[in-house]
Amino acid sequence: MYLPEYIDEPLDKEIVQPALARRRSYLSIGWWRCGYSGYILRRLLSFIPLAIGISIFTFVLIRLLPGDPAQVLAGSTPYSGVVEGIRARMGLDKPIPIQYFIYIKNVIHGDFGDSWFTGKPVAEDILARAPATFELITFGITAATIFGLVLGLVGGLRPGGLVDRVGSIYGFTAGALPDFWLALLIIFVLFHLLHIIPPPMGRFPLSLTPPSTITGFYTIDALITGNMAALRGAVGALVGPVLTLGLLYGGPIAKLTRQTMLDILQSDYIRFARACGVSDRAVATYAFRSILPPVLTLIGWLYASLIGGAVLVETVFSWNGVGQYAVQSIVNKDYAPVQAFVLVAGIFSLSVYLVLDLLHMLVDPRVRL
Repeated sequence: MYLPEYIDEPLDKEIVQPALARRRSYLSIGWWRCGYSGYILRRLLSFIPLAIGISIFTFVLIRLLPGDPAQVLAGSTPYSGVVEGIRARMGLDKPIPIQYFIYIKNVIHGDFGDSWFTGKPVAEDILARAPATFELITFGITAATIFGLVLGLVGGLRPGGLVDRVGSIYGFTAGALPDFWLALLIIFVLFHLLHIIPPPMGRFPLSLTPPSTITGFYTIDALITGNMAALRGAVGALVGPVLTLGLLYGGPIAKLTRQTMLDILQSDYIRFARACGVSDRAVATYAFRSILPPVLTLIGWLYASLIGGAVLVETVFSWNGVGQYAVQSIVNKDYAPVQAFVLVAGIFSLSVYLVLDLLHMLVDPRVRL
């Protein structure tokens, strides 16, 4: 509907209220009856071929890496026939398609092979290190979301203000800071000067006993078991790396939130809502719902990328997560862990994007069309 610029008085509520009532009744219709079930089914079915494609890509990529794993295991001066025997024992003498089907069969049964460096099954190593990484990146993206949304929303609602200027400077600066440099700066200030955080020696203080393992997240396990000392220790160890990730990745969220909010507030339907006499609080609520799709997409993409992108932060704080494990495996030419990490990271990214699609479906019904 076209709204003339000269309309200054709010429109008649007898016209506006029935339209709003129809909108609420449409939103109250069961979403299963609006075609959402078909959208969910399509997204779930698309997950399977994508996962298979990731497994094929990972398998072929590892086979293209330079070097012979059998030669590495045999040493620099092996006896005659040792390399061929190791290659046969590892199944590398078979055709690539047969190797792939054997690999997939083992992966389905939870067997990712053995690590040549640690001497343990790769699945065991990843299960031992994955909770550390997922706890770190989950709290890190939560902190980044809080920083970014607060600065972006305030800056978008009150452009030109003090918070907007601070948020703009922060948004441009955060993307230029190296993550390891910021991590070292936080350690220097919060640990060395202020003595607020514990030393960067892992995800739990050495002087305390970790809580009983339930979820693998020390903070959640400490809450479940009621171990407040362990909770304080786990939270203290998280402050440094979480603050690092939050400050680094909150900048892009703040910039996108601010710009999207400004665009939405200048749109025609917001001007129409204000002309109808809708309160500023209601207008801000409508605008916030409109900015959710692009902001959620960015948050999901950042979260998925952190499983490997947080490796330098893990290294600085001695976090011993899967990213650090993958880098060590690459240095040691330990191919089985690298292959498992790429596959796990790909499946994790697909899962995050699937959840994002479902969230988009809830906040924006147009995606099901």
